[in-house]
Amino acid sequence: MSALEATQAALAAEHAAVYGYGVVGGRIGADRRAEAAAAHEAHRGRRDALRRAVRDLGGTPVAAAAAYELPFRVADPAGAVRLAAMLEDRVAGVYSDLVRASEGPRRREAAAALREAAVRAVRWRGSDVTFPGLAERV
Repeated sequence: MSALEATQAALAAEHAAVYGYGVVGGRIGADRRAEAAAAHEAHRGRRDALRRAVRDLGGTPVAAAAAYELPFRVADPAGAVRLAAMLEDRVAGVYSDLVRASEGPRRREAAAALREAAVRAVRWRGSDVTFPGLAERV
């Protein structure tokens, strides 16, 4: 996978995460609302940075979909927490690809994004995974 392809994939994942956190925010309990809002803002910031990175690599940033199919129905705060953890796992997986495809500052930024997503996933789930970003490939 080229750096441009991996960056586009990360951008697409961030678009989906921003959408997903909109759902999370609508169902999350008051006790975790600030955490969901902070994650939403973090993903918006990463999305915007990735748009610039795609342009810097000579590409046209992939657009967000009008809507995304959720992996399950989110009807309550427990479902919102489960969705948030899943969003972070998926984003971490895409960033692991970007780490492999990048060099220098872009690679360091991708590694930081992977680490941040893994930490958020642990906070949402309450437990960790052995190799963040690789869970879906096992």
